[in-house]
Amino acid sequence: MSLFDKFKIGFKKSADALSSGLKEIIIKKEIDDENLNKIEDFLISSDVGVDAANEIKDIISQKKIDPSKDVINEINDLLKGYIINLMQPLERKDFFNSKDQLNIILVSGVNGVGKTTSIGKIGKRFKENNSKVIFSACDTFRAAAIDQLEQWANKINVQIVKSEPGSDPASVAFKSLNEAKKNNFNQVIIDTAGRLQNKKNLMEEYKKIAKVIKKFDDAAPHEVVLVLDATSGQNVISQIDEFNKIIPLTGIIMTKLDGTAKGGILIAAAKKFKIPIIALGLGEKEDDLEIFESGSFANAFVQTNWLS
Repeated sequence: MSLFDKFKIGFKKSADALSSGLKEIIIKKEIDDENLNKIEDFLISSDVGVDAANEIKDIISQKKIDPSKDVINEINDLLKGYIINLMQPLERKDFFNSKDQLNIILVSGVNGVGKTTSIGKIGKRFKENNSKVIFSACDTFRAAAIDQLEQWANKINVQIVKSEPGSDPASVAFKSLNEAKKNNFNQVIIDTAGRLQNKKNLMEEYKKIAKVIKKFDDAAPHEVVLVLDATSGQNVISQIDEFNKIIPLTGIIMTKLDGTAKGGILIAAAKKFKIPIIALGLGEKEDDLEIFESGSFANAFVQTNWLS
């Protein structure tokens, strides 16, 4: 199955919603002010965001589409072009490349977004690229998080460093990094807590982990990744904002895009924050994590025939 096919299947709900909504708007083969406003409102309701929806509306308006042409294909191309121009600079296709030196990745996300599952999938991709991977179970607040990460470690055959629930996360990070350095691991993936309801404690926890990490490498953490759930809608925006204030993010992973009709939230996030997009979760299987590629995303989101 091609990358586009995987994206297309994963985005079916979003594309179907886009198709049916815009078909109702563009009954006539022309784009007047009324239809432009309806398109803008519909895009906003699809979680594309006010800023992006307004820009798309302006682009369609400025194009002055000739009614004698295929209006549907014209709008298709304009929307795809907008998405690619916005999101291509945010691709991180190099993220999963094998590293010669120790690469330390902090991963966070609120409970229920698929954080631990995403770490498992990340670890599998790194292994496939001949990286030596170790998991660090620093989300010690939840016993279930430790157990789930251990299950993934066993499933993909990577090492894990863990401690008892309630242990100091920074001490787990220290043990992990010590083990990684001693045994020549080149990818350390640290699972951290995501308790936004207690931001002060979370910030202190991150500071302690970061302090420990910098004892091994002053430039670390090399990546700070936030996992987000596409079905959360506009909560995605507030989560990026809050976590980015606590520790600057270097990338995001969006999960559950196969389960929502509002995949436009990724466009809204790209427009607002300009944070690189590492990968998209398009299902529950261990291989259902696709490296983000703006062209495939645009084609799948629009699905080329969404107005036909």
